[in-house]
Amino acid sequence: MGLLSGLTAIVTGGESGIGRATALAVAQAGGNVAVTYFTDRDAADDVVSSIGKTGARGLAFKTDVGREDDVDVLFGRAEQEFGVVDLLVNSAGLNMSGTRIEEMTLAQFRRVLDADLIGPFLTCRRFVQGLEKAGRGGRIVNISSIHERAPRSGGADYDAAKGGLAQLTRTLALELALRHIAVNGIAPGMIMTAMNQDALNDPELLRMREAAIPWGRAGRPEEVADLAVFLLSPAADYITGTTVTIDGALSLTVAQGA
Repeated sequence: MGLLSGLTAIVTGGESGIGRATALAVAQAGGNVAVTYFTDRDAADDVVSSIGKTGARGLAFKTDVGREDDVDVLFGRAEQEFGVVDLLVNSAGLNMSGTRIEEMTLAQFRRVLDADLIGPFLTCRRFVQGLEKAGRGGRIVNISSIHERAPRSGGADYDAAKGGLAQLTRTLALELALRHIAVNGIAPGMIMTAMNQDALNDPELLRMREAAIPWGRAGRPEEVADLAVFLLSPAADYITGTTVTIDGALSLTVAQGA
């Protein structure tokens, strides 16, 4: 029996990167998985096919997590297919635009907040409503970033969204503890996904970036996924309200060498 046998998870952004790896890891641990995608249906279908090969059941839903109606439809269809949703992983999101504040449009700022902060708010709210109706507990994992507390120039959109997500995680953990709904975050550093496509395409750039990481390499999405499965599992029952950093000590290098 796997750690998550008999449970159902929704993983947003499950068609690629950390979301994809997490969806597959949940399935390998015995859980059924509904994944969301935004544009790439073929990639989502491939994930569902891979989930099926583990013996678990998978479904894919096109969802804009920043839209309330989309989130309601997602949960309604998942509940119709699987029953109560026990686990939620918020992995869908956008990266920083690299735009300086004086040049950033309100539309751009809102675009990232909708995906990275409003989306998790909407999915968490609907998830809790489903658990409340069923009279049971559950577990949430929000995929954040070390940039929730380590800002980057040009990242006002992303850093603000992830900082807000960190506070949302802690607030909900406090609010939901008596209902046995755990809420935790994961803050990855450099992970080899499409968000680091430039480094994937350029070995010299990859070498330079990895030289800044004390552990000496970038992380793999499967490493984040394994951590997510642990936080979703009964083994982490007493853990709530924390964000676990997984970055090879990158975030500890502030003020080094000067």
